[in-house]
Amino acid sequence: MQDTMKHFTKFIITRYANEQAYRENRPSNVPDAVTGEELPSVSVIEGNLLLNEGIALVWDLAIGAGGTAFNNANAYIGVGDSATAAAASQTGHQAATNLAYVGMEAGYPSRSAQTVTWRAVFDGSTGNFSWQEATVANGNSNSATNLNRRVSDQGTKASGQVWTVDVQITLS
Repeated sequence: MQDTMKHFTKFIITRYANEQAYRENRPSNVPDAVTGEELPSVSVIEGNLLLNEGIALVWDLAIGAGGTAFNNANAYIGVGDSATAAAASQTGHQAATNLAYVGMEAGYPSRSAQTVTWRAVFDGSTGNFSWQEATVANGNSNSATNLNRRVSDQGTKASGQVWTVDVQITLS
């Protein structure tokens, strides 16, 4: 008999043309700020890589060894413009300058059965660059502990657009 543990991750990016559309919950296709190509109102990106530092902290929290939790007060979703392949030994974004970490929306993270969902809202003046990577961290910089990292070209966010990011991790 062999024990296995699996994790399944989804990053969900929802795009809004502006702040009013976000307040009215009207996602829409938006133009890429660089190419002008139409980006979909919602993108679902499956899969990611759990980072060694994040796994170690999750175990420390599970056994009461201490550490900073990935809760509403501490959790951030970060995005950056580096397309460097994800590696378990990484400790945050690989982007040098174009990166942004945004704290949790009220009520997040939340758990339903075996799935935890984190959500951050990147307003019209935050994260206006090419989105190539995303992570969940327990602080607002690369010096925080990053749980995971996903590399996926999601286009370039334009000033004024609002993009939300949901990260769902399911363990089974």
